[in-house]
Amino acid sequence: MLIKRDITGEASPVIRKSVNQNDVSHRGAFACGDVVTFTVETPRKLGATAVVMRLYPDGEDCRDLPLSFTGTGAGVDTYRLSLDTATLCGEVGSGLFYYEFLFLRGLDTLFTDTQNGLDFTLSAGSAGRFLLLVYKKDFRTPGWFRGGIMYHVFVDRFFRGEGEVEMREDACIDEDWENGIPQYPENRGGKLSNNVFFGGNLWGVSQKLEYLKSLGVSILYLSPIFRAYSNHKYDTGDYLEIDGMFGGEPAFRELLEHAGKLGIRVILDGVFNHTGDDSRYFDRYGTYGGTGAYTNPDSPYRDWYCFTHYPDRYKTWWGIEILPKLNPESDSCREFLVGQGGVVEKYLRMGTSGWRLDVADELTDRWLDELRSTAKSATDGEAVIIGEVWENAAEKVAYGKRRRYLQGDQLDSVMNYPFRSGVLDFLLNEDAERLADTLKEIYVTYPKCVCDCLMNLLGTHDTERILTVLGGGLEFAEEANPFLANRRLTNEDRRLGLARLKLGALLQYTVYGVPSVFYGDEVGVEGYHDPFCRRPFPWGHEDRELLAFYRKLGRIRGAEPVFADGDFRIIRAHDGVIGYIRSGEYSLTVLVNAKKEPVPVAVPGQTTDLLTGHRYGGVLPPLSGVILKETR
Repeated sequence: MLIKRDITGEASPVIRKSVNQNDVSHRGAFACGDVVTFTVETPRKLGATAVVMRLYPDGEDCRDLPLSFTGTGAGVDTYRLSLDTATLCGEVGSGLFYYEFLFLRGLDTLFTDTQNGLDFTLSAGSAGRFLLLVYKKDFRTPGWFRGGIMYHVFVDRFFRGEGEVEMREDACIDEDWENGIPQYPENRGGKLSNNVFFGGNLWGVSQKLEYLKSLGVSILYLSPIFRAYSNHKYDTGDYLEIDGMFGGEPAFRELLEHAGKLGIRVILDGVFNHTGDDSRYFDRYGTYGGTGAYTNPDSPYRDWYCFTHYPDRYKTWWGIEILPKLNPESDSCREFLVGQGGVVEKYLRMGTSGWRLDVADELTDRWLDELRSTAKSATDGEAVIIGEVWENAAEKVAYGKRRRYLQGDQLDSVMNYPFRSGVLDFLLNEDAERLADTLKEIYVTYPKCVCDCLMNLLGTHDTERILTVLGGGLEFAEEANPFLANRRLTNEDRRLGLARLKLGALLQYTVYGVPSVFYGDEVGVEGYHDPFCRRPFPWGHEDRELLAFYRKLGRIRGAEPVFADGDFRIIRAHDGVIGYIRSGEYSLTVLVNAKKEPVPVAVPGQTTDLLTGHRYGGVLPPLSGVILKETR
């Protein structure tokens, strides 16, 4: 692949990267020990007499590395430099580096300037730099995860299953599943008890596994299931107990057994940055016998929390009083949750296959290092560790510290929120360039094994329903909660939203990474911000056409191995159309048109659209997409 973008009028150099003589120009992350060779072809009319790489080890002073002149021909001078990543990283075995190229021509110097880590222009000054991530030599991500389809279940809102559950006296049940509106405060951000339940449980999830299988789902991601006061369970009360309102441990074991028979893996939501104030460890209300940190200054959990004035003032998660923040410096807390024999290991040995980590930025390096070590040891390396990180995780700075999430000793994957943002810009604004830049940036900065495992999402429990967004519903997003609780898209807006959602799902299922479907998105559930995005699943009232489309995508993805770990290359990103190729032993071409009018897009050879079974005719209809396979 050539890395250049000649939009300045200058004669642009071409930069290639290779490892073991294999072209890896589209990559920016390498295993420690790889020797990366940079080859720069400079048009003679540019006037450069020398080329220098300026290398910036993260947090350190830069150093200049001159490239060696290797020959000339056809008006092009060639320069070369080889970097031994093991030498760069030393004993640490991983690291983050930035670099740029300088083209010297007399008293003038030109600098490479990149916005997406791949394409570049030439600039008169230093600007956007390339990224080089070196990860641990033995870094691997679970093979079973790649090529899969993930489904995210919010347990209380999915299905009321038949089985024994424990009903709390202070819990309220909303019997109107079909028309139920989640409990909400009068004003956005107001206090909410979250003690109104719809009655979904783990028995119900188990009873609907065949439905998930019909979607091609191979990974089930559960919202928190541990004992907690609220319906969402992000206020953990006891990490060692499955909530009785969900059916307790018997329901969970039944789910694991049934899922295993269907080839579906289960991963859990790990909320390890805070607990609830009504928890065994804090016990603000004496629910657990007054043994918690709030009620007993001699509690074994006392140092799990940070009190500024005991007991009534303490650090909280994002200022929410009922969510006391866990102390990252507490050794006993760390060992209980992520150490050997702790919470993470307990549920992996019970039969789960991994963890999604809530707000990973708030977990220290020591916690993440130990968590990974524990999880991998308990599962022969097969557990998957996914972090909630909203930005580019390769170079994330959180709380003033550069994180090393993807350097091989912490996370396997992250929630791909940049993908979601790029897709929305594309579908709502026809901005193919922005989506392409986003996809390139991630692909060129993450290790390949991470790219193959990215959690590609369009909706979550933290975001507005994707159909509401794509139908133009966000123009009302700042209205009062009573208005939002009952507002639905107009028929016209819903039709537009459904057309766009099919395109979003097509992108989600065919780019690198693993699609993650938030329960109900596949059947057209609408809703605004939390809690309105958490309405009960509309069993018996699904959008059948949309559901059939998701099932078709699932079948195609399952039948085409290239989606699991094939290479990824953008071939078009303009005029409201994005196109890319997934390649391995064979190639598939994906084209998506976000415009409301047809766009001609030619592709070489004879191809068939896997979505329709018809031969591609060279024109994309309005709001359409194709998955093209060469016809033999």
